Amino acid sequence: MSHSTVPRSGTEADTTDKTPQESGGATGSRRKPPPGKLGLRHRLRRDRVLLLMTLPAVALVLLFNYVPILGNVVAFQDYDPYISDNGIVSMLHSPWVGLENFQRIFEDSSFWQAVRNTLVLFFLQLVLFFPIPILLALLINSVVRPRVRAIAQAVLYLPHFFSWVLVIAVFQQLLGGAGLLSTLLRDHGYDGLDIMTDPNTFKFLVTAQSVWKDAGWGIIVFLAALAAVSPDLYEAAAMDGANRWRRMWHVTLPALRPVIALLLVLRVGDALTVGFEQILLQRDAVGPGASEVLDTFVWWNGVRNQDFGYAAAAGLVKGVISIGLVLAANKVAHLMGEQGVYKK
Repeated sequence: MSHSTVPRSGTEADTTDKTPQESGGATGSRRKPPPGKLGLRHRLRRDRVLLLMTLPAVALVLLFNYVPILGNVVAFQDYDPYISDNGIVSMLHSPWVGLENFQRIFEDSSFWQAVRNTLVLFFLQLVLFFPIPILLALLINSVVRPRVRAIAQAVLYLPHFFSWVLVIAVFQQLLGGAGLLSTLLRDHGYDGLDIMTDPNTFKFLVTAQSVWKDAGWGIIVFLAALAAVSPDLYEAAAMDGANRWRRMWHVTLPALRPVIALLLVLRVGDALTVGFEQILLQRDAVGPGASEVLDTFVWWNGVRNQDFGYAAAAGLVKGVISIGLVLAANKVAHLMGEQGVYKK
C-alpha cells in the first residue's frame, strides 16, 4: 500500500525547522535571565511589601542625614542667620569667603587641642571600652542556668536607658568631693578626693562612664552572634580533647571575628565623636583644656559664639577625616579576610 506524502513549501519548512533564536522573532530576541536569577521587575514585584515598609526609614535618613549635607556650604561663607527669617535665603545672601574659615582652623591652637583630646579619648576607649562587652558576653554565655544569665544581662543592659545627666549624677554621688568615696576616706583619717573635677583623671572618668552605660548594649550584639554558633562545633572540639579555654579560643572567638571586625570599623569611623552631651555636661568642672573635643568645639564656636561659618568648617573637616578612617579600617578588615562594612 502506497503512502502519499504532501511536500511542504520551502518557506513553511524553513520556518518550522528553525529554532526561536534562529528565526530572530520577538520571542527569540528576548534574553531570559539565568536559571535561579530573577529580573529586576520580578524582584520589585516580589519584594514590593518589604520596599514599602522601608520607605519611611529611607525618607527619614534622607531628610535628617543627607539633606543637611547641603548646609556645608556655610563653611565657605561668612554666614549671617539674621539676614532673613528663612535659613536658605540667609545662605544665598551671605558673603563668600572661600577657604578663609579653614585657614583660621588650621592656625587655631584650640582646634588642635580639641583634636588631641578627641584622639586620646578615642584610643583610650578603644583599648579599655571595646573589649569589655566581648569579655562580658563570653562570661554570660558560659553561665549554665538560663535564669541567672537573663538576670545578669538585664542588670548590665539597664544603664543604657539612663540619660547622661543621670549617669553623671550617679558618678558625682560616688566620686565627687562630697561623694561616697571621699566621705569614707575622711572618716578613716585620709584626705578626700574629688575625681569629678580633676583634669588629669578626666579621660579615665569619661571612659568609665561609657563602660557603665553602654557595655550592656554591646553584650546583646555579641550574645546574638554567639547564639548562631552550632553546638556541634563545641561537641566536636570536646571529643577531640579541647578544654573550655581551647573551645573558646578555637570555636567561640572565630565565630565572633566577623562581628568584631564590623563593629571595630564602625567604631573607628566614629572616632572623632566621643560623646557630645557627656563631655558638655562636665566641661566647666574640669576646664576646656582637658575636656574640649571636636563636638564641643563646634558647638561652642557655632552656637555660643555665633561664628557659624567657622564651626561649619570644623565640622566639615571632622566629617572628611571620619570618612577616611572608615575607608582605611574597612581596608584593614578586607586584608584580614572579613567583609567589613561593604564587600570588595
